[in-house]
Amino acid sequence: MNILATLNSAPLYLICGGIIAFVAAVCVVFMIRAYKAGIAIGMDKTKMKRVITSSATFTILPSVGILLGVIALSGSLGLPWPWLRLSVIGALHYETQVAQAAAEQVGLSGLSAAEMTVQAFTTIALLMSVCIMWGMVLGLFFNKRYTKKLGSGSSSKKSGPSFADTAMTAMFIGLVSAYVASYVGGFISGTAEAKVYKLFGFQGDWIPLIVVVVSAAAMSFFLWLSEKKKKAWVESFSIAGSMLLGMAAAVLVNLF
Repeated sequence: MNILATLNSAPLYLICGGIIAFVAAVCVVFMIRAYKAGIAIGMDKTKMKRVITSSATFTILPSVGILLGVIALSGSLGLPWPWLRLSVIGALHYETQVAQAAAEQVGLSGLSAAEMTVQAFTTIALLMSVCIMWGMVLGLFFNKRYTKKLGSGSSSKKSGPSFADTAMTAMFIGLVSAYVASYVGGFISGTAEAKVYKLFGFQGDWIPLIVVVVSAAAMSFFLWLSEKKKKAWVESFSIAGSMLLGMAAAVLVNLF
C-alpha cells in the first residue's frame, strides 16, 4: 500500500478526528460555562453576544494560515496528522520547522511523499509531539508561580516591556535570522535539492529570498496600518495575509 494511502486511512481519521472532537466538545462546554458565569455576575447579554459574534468573525481569516499549513504538510504526512497537530496544540511555524528537521535527520531530502516511509513518519510524528509537550508538563508545576509573578509585575512601577516579552521577541528574531541565513547560504553556494538560477554568478535558489522580502514587506504594511493608522483589526489578519502574499510571490516567480 502507498504510504500516503496508509497515512490517509480510516483508522487514522478515526483516531485524530476523535481527539479533535473531544477538544471541540471541551471548548463548547467552557464557552457555555463562561456565558452562564457572565450572566451570573450581571454582564450585559447583548454585549456578550456581540463579543461572541465578532470573535467568531475575526477568527476566520487568521485560520486560513493554519489551513495552508495543514494542506502543505498533508502532501507528505497525510491529512489526519497535520489536521490533529494544527487543530489542538501545534503552531504553524513550529510544526513545519520540526517536521522538516526530523525528515532531514532520518535521511530524507525534505518532506517528500516519494521518499516517506512508515519508519520516517513515526520518527517525525514522535519528534513533533515530544518537542511541544513540555509547555503543558512544565505548566502543571510552574504556571501558578508564573501567573503570580505576572500579577506582581503588572502592578510594579517599572516601565517598558517585561522579560517574557523581550525573551519571546529575541527567540523569534533568532528563528527568523536562522532561516534567512540558510536561504542566503543556499542562494550563494547552491544546494543539491535547489533549482539552479544563474543570477549575478550565484548558483542557488533565490525564490525563498523573494518570499522572505515579500512576506516581510506585507507584515510591515499590516503593522503600519495597525499602529500608525489605528486599524487594530488588521493585526488579526497580518500573519495569514503575509503568508498568502509570500506564497503568491513564489508561484508568480515560478511561472515567469
